[in-house]
This record gives sequence, C-alpha cells and structure tokens, in this order.
Amino acid sequence: MANKGERSEADDMVLTPVGAAHTPYRDADRAPFQGRFSEATAEIEIFGEYAEALLDVEKSTHLYVLYWAHLADRGVLTTATPWGPEPRGVFACRSPARPNPINVCVVELMERKGNRLTVRGLDALDGSLVLDVKPYGASIDSVPGARIGWFEEKTSGR
Repeated sequence: MANKGERSEADDMVLTPVGAAHTPYRDADRAPFQGRFSEATAEIEIFGEYAEALLDVEKSTHLYVLYWAHLADRGVLTTATPWGPEPRGVFACRSPARPNPINVCVVELMERKGNRLTVRGLDALDGSLVLDVKPYGASIDSVPGARIGWFEEKTSGR
C-alpha cells in the first residue's frame, strides 16, 4: 500500500470487459450452485475488438471463465454456506458476494463460431461481463490432494 501522496500500482488498475455471458439464469435463485454440475449450455460473446484473442481456443476442451458478478453484494465479508450456518469468510468460500465480485468457473467448450463460444457449466447470470478466458488443462491446473479444510470436515461427517 502506498503512503499518502505516493502512487501505487493499484492506482493504474483498470478492468476492461472482453465479452458478455448469455445464460438462462436471470437471477441468483435460478443459477446452479456450482456450474460444473449443470448440463445447461450458455453462450459467451467475445467483443469484436478481442476476437483475435480466440485464435486456437477451440483446441481446448475446457476453459476458465472469469466474470464480474454484477448483481452480487460487494459489502459481504462473511457468509453462511449451503453446508451449514457457521459464518465463513468470503475468501474461504466460493460465494459470488465479495468485495470484488470476480468469479471463476471452469466450463466445457462445446463449440466456437466466430466470436461466440457455446459452453456447458457456466454459472454466471445473464448479462455478466466476461473479464477473461483462459484454457484449463488438468495436467497443469489440477492439484492432486488440494483441499478446502472446512468443506471436507462438513462433507465427510466429521
């Protein structure tokens, strides 16, 4: 953090949406709890000025999609999860409500047509702005043995 009167790198931070999500989910109550468990398809429209960035994207079977949860409550720091009433810090869970509602979802890429990607498993609400798309590869992105301690305690019955 910069001292008063000094500039920091954060002063220059600007997020520019690269696209928009077109999904069947108009509100949070209709969105899947985890996109990965949904069979619904959605379309990601990459804006024309970023279409060139899609070169070879169709060679990937799965993608990370980072998107802005535009309807999320940015004032939430703790929340209950579906696994119990205990409050958890939003940095310890996947709640869309958080100070910067940047969400990430791994989707299956079904098809690319020009600047439009048909995907399965996107949990974004319709109209969410897409911040970035990156290829997902199990050989480099999967971390065997990675854990969320409180989640494992809740789901294992301990």
